[in-house]
Amino acid sequence: MLDFDTAQEHLAQAATAPTRKETCSLEEAQGRVLATALSAQVDLPPADNSAMDGYAIRLADYEAGTTLPIQQRCFAGEPPEPLKPGHTIRLFTGSLMPEGADTVVMQEDTTETDNAIVINTPPVAGAHVRKKGEDVEKEQELLQPGTVLGPAQIGLLASQGIHQVEVWARLKVGILTTGDELVSPGQALGPAQLYNSNGAMLAALVAKLGATVVHQLHATDTHESIESAFKTLLQDCDLVLTVGGVSVGEKDLVKPTIELLGGKLDLWKVAMKPGKPVALAQAQGTPIVCLPGNPVSAFVVCALLVSPLIRAMQGRTETRPRVMYGRLRSNRQFNETREEFLRVQTKSNNNGELSLVPYELQGSAIISSLPWASGLARIPANTVVKDEDIVRYYAFADWLV
Repeated sequence: MLDFDTAQEHLAQAATAPTRKETCSLEEAQGRVLATALSAQVDLPPADNSAMDGYAIRLADYEAGTTLPIQQRCFAGEPPEPLKPGHTIRLFTGSLMPEGADTVVMQEDTTETDNAIVINTPPVAGAHVRKKGEDVEKEQELLQPGTVLGPAQIGLLASQGIHQVEVWARLKVGILTTGDELVSPGQALGPAQLYNSNGAMLAALVAKLGATVVHQLHATDTHESIESAFKTLLQDCDLVLTVGGVSVGEKDLVKPTIELLGGKLDLWKVAMKPGKPVALAQAQGTPIVCLPGNPVSAFVVCALLVSPLIRAMQGRTETRPRVMYGRLRSNRQFNETREEFLRVQTKSNNNGELSLVPYELQGSAIISSLPWASGLARIPANTVVKDEDIVRYYAFADWLV
């Protein structure tokens, strides 16, 4: 069996780099992946300005008890006059620094009477002055290609007057579920049938990762139905995810159908629990990942093995999010031959240390554990792990975005 890290690497290496670029407005840029580097258009701030409501002075004019006449009251957005010797100019947060001034005195440190001030606290040279370009200098690189644009990045670009960005086109993903026993939610459930939870779940996972679900198809267990679905998916999608149907049973028809369409399927057994059976194929230039049919297994494999592939195909620089560590809290001892990924909730103590509390039932059929969990605790194979041991933790907040 392939170990987990090798399987993750194999899938990531199957990614094809994006080639389609498009331009979008900042209003549409949330979650998009930047396709070209961006540099600063202007200094930020563009000129020295006041960081406080206060008074601009020339520090050399300060003496304890000295009265400084107020020469001008200058609001943000107004040009200040050059500061006269022995005077002060009333400023507000964001007001430009007057020529000749070098320090701002907070209004709380002054007493104003008859349009003049007395400074009550000795000022410090250069205090409360935002210097030109201290945040960003003109022509400085702002963001690199492969950056996922979020509110912080969009705010930075807006501060530079950038209103459009070149991004990679959204990755188009197709999902295929198979099985005569499955019916769509909302339909009548017949004898020996189950509702198809995998289709909607995987579509939500893909959307959460910032890709577009072009098709969510279900095929019955016939060559004709599966072949028809694949023809649509391979024509319209950059990546295809299938669930179930890749074993060697009489109705496991996904593998022979892929081969019929010119693809070659590499079926792995990954040393992880849940999620042992995973397959990777290429057909007509499109990568196909075949996930295990159990919903919990499909969820875990998609979150940990497929998400790096999707991020790479989106053109992201960072394809594998951070892995954290936490202290396991369980009355059970673990020692499996496969790495086990426990559905856990996190709690933190006063020191900020994460505690990982497993769901009581860890069977791969326990789908109710997924909305309960905040992430997955990784239990190493062939290792005795017990209460209070420190293990790796994959937070859904990091791995499903």
